[in-house]
Amino acid sequence: MAGNSQRKGAIRKGGTKKGQTVGSGGQRRRGLEGRGATPPAHARKYHPAAKRAAAAAKAAPAKGRTAGRPSPRKGDDGPELVLGRNPVVECLRAGVPATALYVAAGTENDERLTEAVKNAADAGISILEVPRTDLDRMSSNGLHQGLALQVPPYRYAHPGDLLDSALASATPALLVALDNISDPRNLGAVIRSVAAFGGHGVVIPQRRSASVTAVAWRTSAGAAARLPVARATNLTRTLKDYANAGLQVVGLDAGGDTALDEFDGTTPTVVVVGSEGKGLSRLVRETCDSILSIPMAGPVESLNASVAAGVVLADIARQRRA
Repeated sequence: MAGNSQRKGAIRKGGTKKGQTVGSGGQRRRGLEGRGATPPAHARKYHPAAKRAAAAAKAAPAKGRTAGRPSPRKGDDGPELVLGRNPVVECLRAGVPATALYVAAGTENDERLTEAVKNAADAGISILEVPRTDLDRMSSNGLHQGLALQVPPYRYAHPGDLLDSALASATPALLVALDNISDPRNLGAVIRSVAAFGGHGVVIPQRRSASVTAVAWRTSAGAAARLPVARATNLTRTLKDYANAGLQVVGLDAGGDTALDEFDGTTPTVVVVGSEGKGLSRLVRETCDSILSIPMAGPVESLNASVAAGVVLADIARQRRA
């Protein structure tokens, strides 16, 4: 008989209407209760309005940042890549500290590639053969010519230590400070000139200034490995400390009050170079003992910052030789 659980072989399953059932714990009852008013669109996680509100909140701090204060730059404290066969060979010749040499697979061999691999092997630098697509991703513009050199983050000196080493030198101290120089190529060229004309170091501001990147390494032709570069938290205060230590602080400007021909560079000196466009900032200019101008024979109003620094440093070196 259907439904007769007393017959032979019949099994009564738990949870049927004929036996005890396990309660739902009130879940079914709560499921019938109302959930209140529907939240507004911007409070619902996956609603387009909520996504727009989240994006606006994320961008709000950037809009509220103080005007003129640059945001932190990525990669300042990370390794840099020197790209191209000539720059890589120049850096290896100059003994630039490097951690790895990347060679794209299938790169056509020439004298520069052979020299780069040989110099890297002699210096104990790791040589890694990678697919060309990987090297394309590692470089921003892809102009690597199948060769890239990884340079570790530059170790900056302290301005006080730089002053002490310059004063302890056998020759009168000669330092160069850069103000508003944002192009790393200008920084590299200045470092190269300072090393060439007997300078003791370069001082750059910690903010609003070019740093010693791969571009600066390449432009300096490896001089950054031999010449100390210091980072000053406050350039004006650092220049005042140098002046108190007995150094004359001299700024460069096209409208300076002292001609280069009348300048005496045989005493301990700090040459302050401003950008070609903005020149020296007001506080730095007020800190200088004098402002130098370079006489021009042609109709050129001003020189590039690195070129102007090279001209002044060459004249100071001539005076000290005489």
